[in-house]
Amino acid sequence: MTGRFSLSGHTAAAALAFTLLTPLAASAEDGITKTWAIAEFGEPLYGEDLEHWPYANPDAPKGGKITLGAFGSFDTLNPYILKGEFPGSIGLIYDSLMEGSGDELVSHYGLIAESVEYPDDKSWAIFNIRPEARFHDGVPITAADFKFTFDTIREHGRPFLKSFYDDVESAEVLSERRIKFSFRTRNSMKPLTIVASTAPQPRHYWETRDISKTTLEPPLGSGPYRMKSLEAGRNIVYERVEDYWAADLPINRGRHNFDEIRYDYYRDATVQFEAFKAGKIDYRGEGDVKRWFTGYDIPQVDNGQILKVEKPNNNPRGIGAFFINNRRDKFKDQRVREAILHLYDFEAIQRTLLFGQYQRIKSYFPNSDFGVSGPPTPEEIAILEPFRDQLPPEVLSATWEPPKSDGSGRNRKNLRQALALFKEAGWELRDKKLVNAETGEQFQLQIITASPPTLRMAEPFVQSMQRAGIDASIRLVDPSQWRVIGDDFDFDLSTGRLNFFPPPGTELRSYFGSAAADVRGSANSMGIKNPVADALIEQIITAEDLDTLKATTRALDRVLLWNHYLVPVYYPDKTWFAHWDKFGMPEKSARYSGGFSTTWWYDEERAARLTN
Repeated sequence: MTGRFSLSGHTAAAALAFTLLTPLAASAEDGITKTWAIAEFGEPLYGEDLEHWPYANPDAPKGGKITLGAFGSFDTLNPYILKGEFPGSIGLIYDSLMEGSGDELVSHYGLIAESVEYPDDKSWAIFNIRPEARFHDGVPITAADFKFTFDTIREHGRPFLKSFYDDVESAEVLSERRIKFSFRTRNSMKPLTIVASTAPQPRHYWETRDISKTTLEPPLGSGPYRMKSLEAGRNIVYERVEDYWAADLPINRGRHNFDEIRYDYYRDATVQFEAFKAGKIDYRGEGDVKRWFTGYDIPQVDNGQILKVEKPNNNPRGIGAFFINNRRDKFKDQRVREAILHLYDFEAIQRTLLFGQYQRIKSYFPNSDFGVSGPPTPEEIAILEPFRDQLPPEVLSATWEPPKSDGSGRNRKNLRQALALFKEAGWELRDKKLVNAETGEQFQLQIITASPPTLRMAEPFVQSMQRAGIDASIRLVDPSQWRVIGDDFDFDLSTGRLNFFPPPGTELRSYFGSAAADVRGSANSMGIKNPVADALIEQIITAEDLDTLKATTRALDRVLLWNHYLVPVYYPDKTWFAHWDKFGMPEKSARYSGGFSTTWWYDEERAARLTN
C-alpha cells in the first residue's frame, strides 16, 4: 500500500536498545493519547511487554543468501511516480513511522516513531521520531524528511498512491523529531494509520536529484537492507545493513536474517520454473494450479531436497476479474456487461483446468468480513434505502450469485440468457455473428493479459464468447506493456486483481470513485461513475465503528456487483509454495503469513546436506 514500502527490520544502535527503544505504554492526558501502538478499531494485540513477535525466533542466526524469482522486469527505482516499473522488493530498503504485525490487519507499532500523540477527535497526529533513527549514510531521520515525502506524494505521486492521503490535510514540522499531520476527517483512525505507514525519503539526498523522474541509481534508504548491485530489468541484489539502527527493536528481533537477498527477473514462467528446479532460485510461490499438481513430480521433491508446502490462506483477497472498460460505448449498457458475465463458465474451468481447488469470487472483498454473503441484512438495507430510486431493485432484496453451469463445457442455458440480454441491448445474432441491430457491425472484444497461466484460463471464456457470435480474442503482453495499457485505459477487458487493504478506506476512491475514472493511472480501470458508490465510499471512510464500516462496505459491494462492472473469477483458499531445504523458520507462523517470511534464516547444516 501507499507509503508502506517498508518491510522493516533490525537495528544498529544496540547500546541504546533497552533504554531508548523500550516501548511506551499508552497514556492519555487532557484528551490527548500518547502511545507506541495503535489500531484502527479496538486495541492492538500486543502490549508494551512485547520482546519479539511470537512468530519470530530472536536467536535466529544471521548470514547466508537466498535467491528469489520475480516475473516481469523493472526500469526505475523510484516507487512514487507513475512512469516506469519499479521492483516490488524495494520495500526492503525502507522503514516507516510504524509497522504492522503479521497476526493483525489493522494495528501499527512504533518503528521510526517511538510514539504517536492524537486528540480524542483524531483531527491530527504527532509522531515522535526516535533520536537514533538513521538513513544508511548515517544522517538522522528528521521531521523534515517526512514533510518532504508528503509533499512529494502530493505533487508527483502516482494517482493510486495519492488517493491514500486524500484525507491528510497537511504535514507540519514542529521540531527536528516531531512531525504533525492534520486530517480532514474527525473521529476516524484511518488517516492516522495511513500516515503511520509512511516511509521517509531523505531530503538531503534528493536536493541534488529530481524525484519526479525515473532513475536506476540505487536510492538511499533507512531499512534493514540496502541495494548492493543490479542489472536493469534482470536482477537486483540487497545486502543486510550490519549497523542497521533498528535491529534490536522488539518488532525486529529475529527478522531480516539473510546477509543477501537476490531477485532474478524472468519474462517466461516456464523458464523461471526450470531455474527453480535447477537450484538457481531457492524459493517459489506457486500460482499455477496445473504446475502445482503435475510439475513437481520430480526427483528433488521425492528425495526431500525441495519441500512442497500447503497452508490455509487467511489473507483477505482483492477481487480477481476480467475488468470491463465501461468507458467504451459498447459496454455502457448494463445488460451487455451482464451478458458477458453469463458467457464465463467457471464450473467447466474448475473441472478441466483448476483441479477443483479454487473458490468462485462472489464479492469485491473475498475471503474477508467485508464482503457480502446471502441476502441484504437489515443494517445493509437501512444504508441503501436512501438510494433506492437509483439502484437496481435486486440490490435491496436478492442474493447476488454469478451464473452457474453444469460444468460440461456446453453452457447452453447461460448462452441463451446472454443472447437474450444482448438482444434487449440492441445486439442480435445474424449468420452466427452478434451484430448491432441498427448498423450491422459485429461485436468485437479483446482481452489483455500479462500472465501466461491466465492466458490458458481465459481461452475457454474467449471460445464461449465466440460461440455467442462475438469477434473475441486474447492478447498476451509483457508486464510493462500491461501497465501502460492499464494506465491509458486502452483495453476492452483486462485481467488482474485489486489489492485489498483491510479495513477498506480512502483507496476505494481510486478503485471505484467517479473522480478517479478519468485520471490516467488511477486504479479505477473500469471507469466506474456511480453516485451511489461515491456516497457509500465516503460513508465507509468516515465510519466511526467497525460494525458500521463492515455493513457499509457490504452495501457498496452489492451496488458494484449488481451493476456488473466486471467478470469475477476465482481465488485459492490455500497458499502453495516450495523451497530448497536449506532454511530454518520459527515453529509458529504469523496468521497472515503467505509463504516466504522475513523471519526465515539460512541453515548451514541443511544447506550442506544438499551439496553432499
